[in-house]
Amino acid sequence: MGRSSAFAVCSKLLTPAGVHAPGGVRASGTFIRRTLLVVGVASTLWSGHAGAFDEPAGVPEPDSYRTDAYRTPVPATLKGARVITAEEAEVLAKDKTAIFIDVYPRPPKPPNLPAGTVWRDPPHATIEGAHWLANVGYGVLAPEIEDYFKTRLESLTGSDRARPVIFFCLKDCWMSWNAARRAVEWGYAQVIWFPTGTDGWQAIGNDLVAAKPMP
Repeated sequence: MGRSSAFAVCSKLLTPAGVHAPGGVRASGTFIRRTLLVVGVASTLWSGHAGAFDEPAGVPEPDSYRTDAYRTPVPATLKGARVITAEEAEVLAKDKTAIFIDVYPRPPKPPNLPAGTVWRDPPHATIEGAHWLANVGYGVLAPEIEDYFKTRLESLTGSDRARPVIFFCLKDCWMSWNAARRAVEWGYAQVIWFPTGTDGWQAIGNDLVAAKPMP
């Protein structure tokens, strides 16, 4: 039973015939008994004992990379990685020991543009000090993108796989989850996933800065 259906049932049970009047409702014994019944039903439904209004189950952590519907709710966990809040990300940003990696995708230049067309990349803003590795969060990477991701990670960490690396994008973005998972599989020991990304960063009052993809 949905929430609206439950209220509809309550409304019917709480409306005995012939008791409505401009000055209010006349409470009869039958009405009181119905009221007590409805209170009990509503309490059961809202508490979740009947399963009607239980919180939805969390998104399960998949066994492989996400390859579609990237802007949907994400899991709360990532095996082999640490998951942080925006407040924790802020502390790490001030500490300056971890490497922040933004994996927000970069739209490709459309093919076959008319001669003379000027193509400008859509602007992107990120956390100050972060490195934008565009397009490395897809579930399937072209060989050149995978090579780009590997070499840039090695460069940023100085080939030190114990260096903390933080992956982020936007809230409810599987690309940061995918990228962090890849880093785990490549042997990085301190992979950190920041699932709310730039949305979470702004939500706690921080600003973003203009970003350019790392060449």
